[in-house]
Parts: sequence; C-alpha cells; structure tokens
Amino acid sequence: MTDQTDQTDQEAYFDDRADAGRCLARQLLAYARVPGALVLALPSGAVPVAYEVACALDSELDVFLVRKLGVPGHEELAMGAIASGGVRVINERVVQALRIPASTIDAVAAAERDTLDRRERFYRGDTLRPSVRARIVILVDDGLATGASMHAALEALGRQEPKRLIAAVPIAPAGTCEDLRAEADEVVCAATSPGFDGVSRWYRHFSRTTDEEVRDLLARTPRRPDGR
Repeated sequence: MTDQTDQTDQEAYFDDRADAGRCLARQLLAYARVPGALVLALPSGAVPVAYEVACALDSELDVFLVRKLGVPGHEELAMGAIASGGVRVINERVVQALRIPASTIDAVAAAERDTLDRRERFYRGDTLRPSVRARIVILVDDGLATGASMHAALEALGRQEPKRLIAAVPIAPAGTCEDLRAEADEVVCAATSPGFDGVSRWYRHFSRTTDEEVRDLLARTPRRPDGR
C-alpha cells in the first residue's frame, strides 16, 4: 500500500477534486503510459479525480457504476450490489440471516439495473464499455469512509479477470485502506488519517459533480474500445 499517513488538517486539504486527482496521480506514476492501462471512476464525484489521473498517466478513462441492493423496508442495509458489465454481488450473510428469497433479490436487482443502465447510456452514449480482462485497472474514488462502494466495485471487477487491480483514492482512514487489500492487488492513497469524520472536510471545495460534468470529462479523454 502506498500512502502518506497521519497528515495534519492543513496538510491534507485538497482545493477541489481536480487538485486531489493531481496529488493522487503523483502516487501512480509507475503506471504512466503503460499500454492498455485503464482508469475507472465511481460516478459521479470520482470522475474529476480520475480525469486528472488519466491525463497524467496518458491512460484511457471510463466509469464503473455500482448500485446497492437494499433490503426492502430497510434500504440502508445492503444485501448485495450490482455493477457495470452485468455483475451481481450478494452478501450471503445478510441474505441468509434475513431469509431473503431469490425472487426478492431478483426484483430489487432488476429495478436497480434499470437505473444503472440509464446512467451508463447517459454517460457513455453509443461508446462500448471497455473490457478489463488482462488489463491494468486503476479504480478511483474521491475519498472513502467505510469503502462499501469501493469494496463492491473491486469484487465485481475482480471477477472480470484484470491483470492487476489497483484501488486509488485521495483520502481515507488507514483502516479502510488496509481492508481493501483483500480485494485489490495494490491500494494507493494520497493521504490517510487516524481520525476521520467524512470525506468532504478534506476538500476546500466539494460541490456536487453533475451528470453533465461527468459526460464532459469523459468526452475529453481517449476512449479506446479495443483496449490499446
């Protein structure tokens, strides 16, 4: 794991997501101009971060969407997740403990799949989703607290057999970064802190990233469906 630990508040602040992306990119220069390398962002806040990383590394940029499958009536409790590429991850412990039938999981997954597919069409248009098989994949978020979405995305991507899978974030608790090592070949974090009370406090400017901004940033970077 590559990181900088125990930063003070002033040292750890990023001006905005673009600044955070440039800081993170400096930790990833070993992957600059590597043929076939792919930077994937978890929309929408991670896209400005990942854009700076992809530009610095001269890599392809795309998005990787994850939707939580909430337990009906207790939607804050995840019984699994779905992700780009038709991948479904199930939390067997929750499903078995609550005796959730397969039909319920299928119904929730179908509804979330509709939302995921709509967002992908908006972001990507007619561009093909890139293959991750046998490629170096750098998965970027704008910061982590529990890391639930990153965990789900890493598990989903791992099933698609990348050559190397790297989780990369500007800021996260040290413990969360350590937990990710079970699913990623490498974890890169620009700054960590033992005391952590949310991602936004580490940014001076943390406005919502709109879907239109995501689409614009994706359009500015090379999209190579053949993976070259």
